[in-house]
Amino acid sequence: MFHLAEETPADYWEVEALYDLCFAPGRTALSSYRLREGVAPVAPLCLVLRDGEGILCAVIRYWPVRVGGRRALLLGPVAVHPTHQGEGLGGLLINQSLTEARRLGWQRVLLVGDAPYYRRFGFVKREGVVMPPPTNPDRVLGLELVPGAWEDVAGEVTRDAPDGAGG
Repeated sequence: MFHLAEETPADYWEVEALYDLCFAPGRTALSSYRLREGVAPVAPLCLVLRDGEGILCAVIRYWPVRVGGRRALLLGPVAVHPTHQGEGLGGLLINQSLTEARRLGWQRVLLVGDAPYYRRFGFVKREGVVMPPPTNPDRVLGLELVPGAWEDVAGEVTRDAPDGAGG
């Protein structure tokens, strides 16, 4: 049995420890982290998944960004504790958070990741979307939460500050 909840300030260090465990120690040097510096995450989409004993099993966070001046969500990071990988918990977090993002009025989602994994959620390579270097352009993926949301949206990805619902 698992319990899904919005991340709280009390979860912060435990969540950071899970990210440290799942990703390289230099994870904060990645280009996507520069887009997060000084910007609050989109709290209703930052989720923690705990087992029946309250042990943290998986986490996901989202950040507001702009693509060519238009708002988007930046998904990530998502992490699953090594003892729970392969159980579908990452997919559960992604699906639940995308459903909530739609409900909150967000239109588009961006991430840097492996296309074969994220394709199952509807993500496709985004031509013309430029992440800060160094980012492999083949790993820049997007998802429309509203049909046509990525039409004519291209350009540099920059930081943004949340102001409520997306657009």
